[in-house]
Amino acid sequence: MFHEGQINAQQGGASASLWLTDSIRNGGSAQDRRGWREKLRDWAEDVELVPDLGQRVGSFTWFRGLATCLGLCAAALYLSPGFHPLPGAPQPLMPARQFDEVRSQMIMPLALGADSGRRMGPTDAVQPLRETPERPQIELRAQIGGSDSLGRALARAGVSGGDVATVTSLVAGDTGAGLKPGTPLDIVLGRRASRDVPRPLDKLAFRARLDLGIEIARVGGVLQVQRTAIHVDETPLRIQGVVGESLYRSARAAGAPPKAIQSFLRVVAQQVDLGSISAGDRYDIITEYRRADTGDVEVGDLLFAGLHRASGRGIDMLKWTQDGRTQWFEASGVGQRRGVLSAPVAGRMSSSFGMRRHPILGYTRMHAGIDFAAHYGSPIYAATDGFVSYAGRHGGHGNYVRLEHGNGLATGYAHMSRIAASPGQRVRQGQVIGYVGSSGLSTGPHLHYELYRNGRTINPLSVRFTTTAQLAGRELAAFRARLAQLKGLRIGLPVQVAHRNAAPAATGK
Repeated sequence: MFHEGQINAQQGGASASLWLTDSIRNGGSAQDRRGWREKLRDWAEDVELVPDLGQRVGSFTWFRGLATCLGLCAAALYLSPGFHPLPGAPQPLMPARQFDEVRSQMIMPLALGADSGRRMGPTDAVQPLRETPERPQIELRAQIGGSDSLGRALARAGVSGGDVATVTSLVAGDTGAGLKPGTPLDIVLGRRASRDVPRPLDKLAFRARLDLGIEIARVGGVLQVQRTAIHVDETPLRIQGVVGESLYRSARAAGAPPKAIQSFLRVVAQQVDLGSISAGDRYDIITEYRRADTGDVEVGDLLFAGLHRASGRGIDMLKWTQDGRTQWFEASGVGQRRGVLSAPVAGRMSSSFGMRRHPILGYTRMHAGIDFAAHYGSPIYAATDGFVSYAGRHGGHGNYVRLEHGNGLATGYAHMSRIAASPGQRVRQGQVIGYVGSSGLSTGPHLHYELYRNGRTINPLSVRFTTTAQLAGRELAAFRARLAQLKGLRIGLPVQVAHRNAAPAATGK
């Protein structure tokens, strides 16, 4: 007998089967079909088909994924194809002569006899030449290197010694101290009479200076020179602009040459802290600038440096030469301030000013200067500007030089091994006036340095020289006129005038 629950279950199962059969037969309603899709999607989301074997190691899902992986690997190995060679009819072998003809065209390893890219296999049509023909001309471009000369550059290019000597003599008055490094040389070598002689120079063209072009050609077997004068505009270049994130980048974007910007920064750094320059400040750069009609340019030295600040003191600096010394002056005519050297020689102070026991005489007496221990032959520098009032042997001082600096001040330098100054000579601060030695009453190489005020020795450490150049009178007027002339220049390159190239000089030997 069946239990009542079993009968109900059987009846329910039969009803579900009848419902499924009717649904399949009748196509089912849209709501029923949507329900099956959702159930299938839910089942797919619950079943992890590709489990991560690095997660939940030892779980049922992990073992199921491991079994799947092993099954796929076994199936791939079972279904993998073999690597047996495919059968094919062998090609007939070529004769050795035919193989040699096509050998250079074959794509084969060099180890198996391929000659691709190296040479062609010769045939009966190839006949050896008794000698290879020469090119009628060879065109070269050489360049002048650093510490180089025109003659050495031509010799390296293959020009004969005789032609080098001829060219050097033809342009001796045009090259002056020598050609600038980097100058290109366009060379044409002609046909030679035999293989054991160098090729003759047929043509040579180069730029001797920015305003002079030279061309040398062989006419009737003789080298002749032709000079072409080139007009050069020497109006200075003026660049102005506003400082952005960087003064250097702003000036470069405005077209200022790198050499001029670097000089500008060095001059400005003597007056203000470069870190205090901020966005909005205006810079004014004027530099020497030579422009040839051919388009070549030469950037010279910086002439004027101006900085107009949004807040703070502005700067106007002009380069000026006074008494043979070129330095930077402010717009008011005040020049650079220069202090005393830290030491007139590279060495340590071994003895100070005052009473001490003399190492040679053996008794205590006044040491009227300071001593600097230094290596024998080290250069001795002038402490500041002055003129040489004495240079020669001076008793216990040995070889001695005395400099007068004005206002009753003078300096003395003793025990030199060699004197590099002469009486009456004007010297500049830092100029070499002699070399360390041990002449006179001395126990070893050192410099004895003295300072005099109105003829009496004083402690050299008690005085620091400060020299400030100041323009006055006619020189100040000329300085201000030059400053006004430069500040009146237009910004950027000046308007180009018509070409005024002079006619080429007459051709001559």
